[in-house]
Amino acid sequence: MLLNINQYNPQQRLIMRVVDILKEGGIVVYPTDTYYGIGCDIMNKKAIERIYQLKQRNKSKPFSFICSDLKNISLYAKVSNYAYKTMKRLLPGPYTFILEGSKLVPKIMLTQRKTAGIRVPDNPICLNLVKELGNPVITTSATMPDGTIFHDASLIHDYFGSRVDAVIDGSIVPGSPSSVILLINDIPEVIRKGLGDVSIFE
Repeated sequence: MLLNINQYNPQQRLIMRVVDILKEGGIVVYPTDTYYGIGCDIMNKKAIERIYQLKQRNKSKPFSFICSDLKNISLYAKVSNYAYKTMKRLLPGPYTFILEGSKLVPKIMLTQRKTAGIRVPDNPICLNLVKELGNPVITTSATMPDGTIFHDASLIHDYFGSRVDAVIDGSIVPGSPSSVILLINDIPEVIRKGLGDVSIFE
């Protein structure tokens, strides 16, 4: 199913349709401020396992997930004052922050060091999905196994077919990765330079 949703003013009726799919354990493709993402409810283990198969990814590499805002992040991660101030300056935006996960995060979503990658993309569609679902949503790029990037939702729809339950067409996305910043023990470390200014950490 391909759904056209307005990127600036997402239609509530269509957002709720996608939320229903997520609640039923479905997998959806949605736009972010970096790539098109593939996601599901992080509380649904079966759906997470489907995404591992779809991405042909080793389970020792957990996916990042999207929170709706800073307050939402503090439920799923241990956020110090420093981390809070830092994220407040940069979010929503094209950043993935690596933080220590809280007890609410399913084990399958944590690394061996109990950390998780958390995003708040600057895109109203995916933020609305998370808000209405009430749980974070997994985010992994909708790419081919060889890393080929799709900029267009209809091509993603053609490629994945029935392996995903819905594709949201929310216009063209940048097609570049987020910057990844490790924020453990208040010592920031830039793991990957992507979109987004990381000069404050250097």
